[in-house]
Amino acid sequence: MTPYAELQVTSNYSFLRGASHPQELVLQAAVLGHRAIAIADRNSLAGVVRAHGAAKDHDIQLIVGARLLLQDGFDLLCFPTDRSAYGRLSRLLSLGKRRAKKGDCILFTADLLADPIFAGGRGQVLIAVPPANLDAAFERQLLKLCNKFRKIFYLAVNYHYLSDDKVRISALSELAERHFIPLVATNDVHAHVPERRPLQDAMSCIRAHCTITAAGFLLHANAERHLKSGDEMARLFAAWPAAIANTVKIADACRFNLDELRYEYPIDPAPEGRTSQQELAHLAAAGLKTRYPDGAPKKVRDQVAHELELIGELKYAPYFLTVHDIVRFARSCGILCQGRGSAANSAVCYCLGITSVDPARIDVLFERFVSAERDEPPDIDVDFEHERREEVIQYIYEKYGRDRAGLTATHITYRAKSAFREIGKAMGLTEDTIQALAGASWGRSSKERPADERITEAGLDPSDPTLRMVLRLAEQIAGFPRHLSQHTGGFVITKGPLDALVPIENAAMEDRTVIEWDKNDLDAIGILKIDVLGLGMLSCIRKAFELIERHHGRSLTLANIPAGDTETYDMLCLGDSLGVFQVESRAQMNMLPRLKPRCFYDLVIEVAIVRPGPIQGDMVHPYLRRRNGEEKVTFPSQELEAVLGKTMGVPLFQEQAMKIAIVAAGFTPSEADGLRRAMATFRRSGTLPLYQERLVQGMVKNGYQADFAERCFKQIEGFGEYGFPESHAASFALLVYVSAWLKCHYPAAFAAALLNSQPMGFYAPAQIVRDAREHGAEVRAVDVNDSDWDCTLEVAEAGGNENAWRHADDAHMALRLGLRQIKGLAEDAADRLCDARDGGYDHLEELKSRAGLGRGPLEKLARADAFQSIGLDRRRALWVVKGLVDEKPLPLFDYALGRGPEHQFRREPAALLPDMSTGEQVADDYLALRLSLRAHPMQLLRPHFDADKMLTCAQLADTKPESLVRLAGVVLIRQRPGSAKGVVFVTIEDETGIANLIVWPHKMERYRRQVLGAHLMGLEGRLQREGIVTHVIAERVFDLSHRLGWLTDAPPADGLPILGGRNIPAHMDRPRKLVPGSRDFK
Repeated sequence: MTPYAELQVTSNYSFLRGASHPQELVLQAAVLGHRAIAIADRNSLAGVVRAHGAAKDHDIQLIVGARLLLQDGFDLLCFPTDRSAYGRLSRLLSLGKRRAKKGDCILFTADLLADPIFAGGRGQVLIAVPPANLDAAFERQLLKLCNKFRKIFYLAVNYHYLSDDKVRISALSELAERHFIPLVATNDVHAHVPERRPLQDAMSCIRAHCTITAAGFLLHANAERHLKSGDEMARLFAAWPAAIANTVKIADACRFNLDELRYEYPIDPAPEGRTSQQELAHLAAAGLKTRYPDGAPKKVRDQVAHELELIGELKYAPYFLTVHDIVRFARSCGILCQGRGSAANSAVCYCLGITSVDPARIDVLFERFVSAERDEPPDIDVDFEHERREEVIQYIYEKYGRDRAGLTATHITYRAKSAFREIGKAMGLTEDTIQALAGASWGRSSKERPADERITEAGLDPSDPTLRMVLRLAEQIAGFPRHLSQHTGGFVITKGPLDALVPIENAAMEDRTVIEWDKNDLDAIGILKIDVLGLGMLSCIRKAFELIERHHGRSLTLANIPAGDTETYDMLCLGDSLGVFQVESRAQMNMLPRLKPRCFYDLVIEVAIVRPGPIQGDMVHPYLRRRNGEEKVTFPSQELEAVLGKTMGVPLFQEQAMKIAIVAAGFTPSEADGLRRAMATFRRSGTLPLYQERLVQGMVKNGYQADFAERCFKQIEGFGEYGFPESHAASFALLVYVSAWLKCHYPAAFAAALLNSQPMGFYAPAQIVRDAREHGAEVRAVDVNDSDWDCTLEVAEAGGNENAWRHADDAHMALRLGLRQIKGLAEDAADRLCDARDGGYDHLEELKSRAGLGRGPLEKLARADAFQSIGLDRRRALWVVKGLVDEKPLPLFDYALGRGPEHQFRREPAALLPDMSTGEQVADDYLALRLSLRAHPMQLLRPHFDADKMLTCAQLADTKPESLVRLAGVVLIRQRPGSAKGVVFVTIEDETGIANLIVWPHKMERYRRQVLGAHLMGLEGRLQREGIVTHVIAERVFDLSHRLGWLTDAPPADGLPILGGRNIPAHMDRPRKLVPGSRDFK
């Protein structure tokens, strides 16, 4: 076998150019027996970490490098030979990226010649990639670079079975010989196997925005740009054997390995000359006194001491200090924040104020967070108010500098629908065909391909060869990176220059910079990151606190919310949790009445139990039976009772799985963490079964029955990658309780805060407003004289609707809808209206003049019926607005039209316009505001549904289980959880409430179009009830969206059968727009 190293390889991280993953390329090179492989993507190191991992797995040398695209010359392959040279390459790429817009890199020949950055190419190997045109300009620049980088400079030659290959290679050989430049053979690889050529062609079309039939010379002439064996390459370059030998020579020189990267965390000077470890211990001791004024329990003190010892051993103290500093800054600015995830297992984090979970209340397991034996850095996630997180991000940039801090990347990949769309366009499918194909797929799963039945149902022919090619290529491109984006908040901070570790580029958002690697890359290299995350509920809570303090004089914080409030738990036990953090989904609302939470730890379980892990591990029903006294709680040993006692003998948390391994099977804490990691990744890595024998044998050795040990393992296996850490559930449970308490006692303030924090949560503003009214809050309409941008509170009139069973503390306050609810109205226009409102507006012309609003904002206000306080209803306000002129006429015409200064506010005579019907008003409310305070659409349509013997949602409560029922409602939510095995859950709403529908897979197959497409859904089904939880199991489903049009137009004379099979005319699709689309989740 001829020794050979492929040095010119383009992966799919040269977006829309390479047709193979880095891992596929590395594996194929190993199979072919290559000495080494160089992944050299275009101005990028984004894929090298994945290639590095694959190279270690397959025992092949990876040459790290990049293809530099020079704006004023040909391309260069650049390969660093040592760590310093790698840093210079990374900084060079960062230079080009920082001077360009997101996703681009602008480099010039002069940048290579600039000693401050590239250091004269010291430690690099440079390979010139000849352009198509070998003219004199190319030779001049080649000579210029060759003279500068003489000892490290090569010239690449390729053989691709083109007619002029030998002539071209001979010309390049003569040129190289003339200037003493060594040749190096490459195959300009774009795929690991030739079978990827069709995908390569399709990506070329996507990149060029053309179809395959129009691509012409944009496509490669053949499929030869794939990895070839050393023997085949030696045969192709038989006349130039040195070009083959030089590949191995370069591989021998380029021994830099990513394992050489040594990440150093920044160390900030500590007060009074203390070391970082001493400062951390000092802050932890002070935090203990603050958290436990009456003295910390011995268990907590011991835990803090244990953690500090391990943190010192691993030298992680600077990391903890940095997170503490970021949290300190946020709180100094009044920004709510809270740590979560595995960091809540840390008593030190609790003492530092990073997390809020008291280690005395849960059994923390620090090794879940930090382990001496685990070669993996800790990862602290901190949630901040989503609307103020940017202040925290800019503080980090300001403190550490953009050369030492950057956001982590996220690699945005092709999913099913995006793959269908882009491949479909490239292959010349019509837009209608592409839409139909994309619509045949649920969600965005990268592995999901619509079945032939779905394709036929969409009106397409599954046997069509072009369509089959699109499906095949879409499957291949699924999972390919499309572009780099920014992580939701992962920050990397370094002691030295960050751009010497990884290239940095500008983000799409102003004043942000992003590194090229994602969180998986950072974990693989061992780089610490801090997750500065945005959480909408924290914004909502802070806004609720502000409203309550302003209108009730009560100062609330996360720490002083009254604990153990009976009324709050009463509310949750009824499943009354719309808007409450983490427990507002259909599944959680159904679980609350079954679990009946009465204390904080019940909320911890509630958060965790409605998860795929406990569901797939068959843990939910045993827990509920034991909780309700239907099944006896037993423990095979006292040790396991200590682990599982709080969860009725059923393991619900990852920490419990780890503790079972420790106390029952003899695992060390670090070995147990290895089991936890295997649980988290077993679907990808398949390592979990390796622990089965170790766990079972260890439990049997310690006196447990073999069948019990096997059951324990099966439950742990059921967790899969979905297991929930107890610490994380506890962090979230704190916010569950706070948000539920606010909803219970201050429904108007809580609803206003929810509306002012949109978009967030499961429900649209219409449902939030409805829920607030059902809880006794008066809701007032948007008005130009009373509304601010945000929703506000006003003093309510006496005798308002009082919630009989709840003692709401703000029953005397009304919620005024804000101008933000008006669809399309810009915030700056609303600000101008509010700023100029001093004393209020008497008529519309005055408002226009004082606020300086154009016709567009005024029309939006009129359509929202926001002029009621000045005596104009919607239709008359629109009439007046239509009569206004945006541009000021010439003075002559001002006077001629009676619009001189003395007639500035002269009003036209009122027009005699017909009043709008209630249906028209409701329809226009939804179009302008996405909600209506007048009536629910179903209330106005009820006579039509009564004629079809359709029940209201409220009537389901009085209907016998297993009854066949008919009902209809506006679709709010569709869900198809991965754990539900194809079952779809739908929530619909009518004027009396909501109903939960279950569509089994075989019914989904039959009624897919109706289930996915209906805005107003009708159905027949069987009623099921468990306690107060009611479902309807769908048997027939109907799309009744056309009926929304009956709000403004009378039904057709022929009656248009509701439950018939007649197709609805295309022009009747417009009514779908009258209500907001559903919020769909997977």
